[in-house]
Amino acid sequence: VQLQASGGGLVQAGGSLRLACAASVRLFSTYGMAWFRQAPGKEREFAAAIDWSASSTYYADSVKGRFTISRDNAKKMVYLQMNSLKPEDTAVYYCAANQGRAGRTIGSYDHWGQGTLVTVSS
Repeated sequence: VQLQASGGGLVQAGGSLRLACAASVRLFSTYGMAWFRQAPGKEREFAAAIDWSASSTYYADSVKGRFTISRDNAKKMVYLQMNSLKPEDTAVYYCAANQGRAGRTIGSYDHWGQGTLVTVSS
């Protein structure tokens, strides 16, 4: 399984970015997918997850109402639409995959992408 995240960059507070994660995997539609993030000097933390059918999504309290996770199984893509960005959203964002259920913990995922940097200026 290979995961390639893209879409990071520099944005002003209040702005928006859309992250994308391309998955190179068979049976992508059987994988739960997630975005985690790691701010400088901090541990990696859960941001959002989506189950295989997109019928269920999960969000950290810190991003709920501002971020939206979605997926396109035909294209083997997962997206994270980030609106109303805040300086505290600055982090490297990682895409993760698990064959089966989507979870909120790092240990729930077997496969990780390389990360894409999001910087939000005040």
